[in-house]
Amino acid sequence: MLDQVRNEDILFLDIETVPQHASFSEVPEGLKTLWEKKAAKIADNNQNPEEIYNRAGIYAEFGKIICISVGLIVNKSGQPFFRVKSFAGHNEAELLLEFADMLEKFAAKPQANLCAHNGKEFDFPYIARRMLVNGINIPSILDVAGKKPWEVRFLDTMELWKFGDYKHYTSLNLLTQILNIPTPKDDIDGSQVADVYYRENDLDRIVTYCEKDVLAVAQLFLRYKNQPLIPPANIEVAG
Repeated sequence: MLDQVRNEDILFLDIETVPQHASFSEVPEGLKTLWEKKAAKIADNNQNPEEIYNRAGIYAEFGKIICISVGLIVNKSGQPFFRVKSFAGHNEAELLLEFADMLEKFAAKPQANLCAHNGKEFDFPYIARRMLVNGINIPSILDVAGKKPWEVRFLDTMELWKFGDYKHYTSLNLLTQILNIPTPKDDIDGSQVADVYYRENDLDRIVTYCEKDVLAVAQLFLRYKNQPLIPPANIEVAG
């Protein structure tokens, strides 16, 4: 199946999310009550809602997107190059609008596909939900309501690794390790993003991390096809 998908027709992506507020005390009362109900279902070892508020970023109802990194594989003289660009900022609506505009143009390609690791369960629906929250029209490639399975243009590197095993979860970090792909987790990991954002105020560091993740997804996809990895010298980052 993968041999029928051209690398150049795939937009690889990764998102970074954080809780909507720096601390639980800043959450509006209505949402605070709803987070308390959510926390009661996900808490471990009698943790209270405030103690696990740092996990709010993984839920689109309580979190927000601060970075979307995207990448394309292009061929130059028979060599794969990777072009990566990030949409990042403190204003979620603005970055989502810019991303949506780019995505509509990309999706105009007849065979356009989106690819992310665990994208079907996290990245793709999270982006669509946050667009709805921000009053942004969902690009057609993301709007899967009513579409037949073969009309959905999503690729998921975690799902591809399952080989039909629906209960199997494998992290991007583990797959890069066992398949000899440079790890994207050499600085921070997802659990540290909220602290880096709110406590260190270092969005640039998060963008760099997100771009490493999207490159790792593209490299993983190439390994699935038994194709050469993209060498470091062939990675182009848009300013």
